[in-house]
Amino acid sequence: MATKLQLQRKIKTAQNISKTTKAMQMIAASKLKRAQDTALASRSYVEKLQTVTGSITKYMESSMIPVYMKPANQGGKTLYIVISPDKGLCGGLITNILREVIQNANANDAFVTIGKKVEIPVTRISKNLIASFLFGTTLPKYDVVYPIAKIIDEQFMSGKVNRVAIISSHFATVFSQKPEVTKLLPITPIEEEVKDKKPKNKFILFEPDLETILPDLLKRYMEMTLYQEILESYLAEQAARLLSMQNATNNAKDIIEDLKLEYNKTRQAKITSEILDIMGASAAMAN
Repeated sequence: MATKLQLQRKIKTAQNISKTTKAMQMIAASKLKRAQDTALASRSYVEKLQTVTGSITKYMESSMIPVYMKPANQGGKTLYIVISPDKGLCGGLITNILREVIQNANANDAFVTIGKKVEIPVTRISKNLIASFLFGTTLPKYDVVYPIAKIIDEQFMSGKVNRVAIISSHFATVFSQKPEVTKLLPITPIEEEVKDKKPKNKFILFEPDLETILPDLLKRYMEMTLYQEILESYLAEQAARLLSMQNATNNAKDIIEDLKLEYNKTRQAKITSEILDIMGASAAMAN
């Protein structure tokens, strides 16, 4: 049985841990609201941009197809952009991302990592790690997209990779964050469902011409999709850390209560033992 001094030290340690996890929980809660507002505000814009990009590409002639839309060759390499936090203490978020990487990628694929926590595990899966970036602890700004987009252009335009995909965590609720694989390149036109058997002639005017619009539109689409995935990952990280720190705080409080109960039992046992010793000594003196 532990002594009173040992139990006091354990209680003090558990209380310090509880204070730390409570503070981290409050920080994550404060960041979560802003991250949620930012991610949800841009989500509808990115979805509409994807729809417009996929629809406009149907009106191109075969000779106008840009590199971003060329069909991928079977068996070619894939460039995976893997996004994770820089820090842990966020439950199973990082483990789920790595599981998704293992299930989808192979040793021949190329990787770009965003976040410290996946850099070393990815190098164990594949030696073809092109670049690694820090994710940061604050709300990501749009500037973080430019160096990553440059690497994507270099790899995809040169034909070193045939496909580009993003593996990141998506926010569903505070209690649920799921890893997803988002296809980035090549861009495929959206196939609309034919509701009527009779075709309808639609006149669409592009100003300026489609050849001028399309390169900038595809570039914007790629950058915004990448930025949205980074925002989604940041939001999922804050939600996962909030829940994880809340559980840790509750567990620390339970441990403190158990230790206090054991401390009181030990203290009471020692007092009882001392009373018995006094009574025994008193009886011996009386005899």
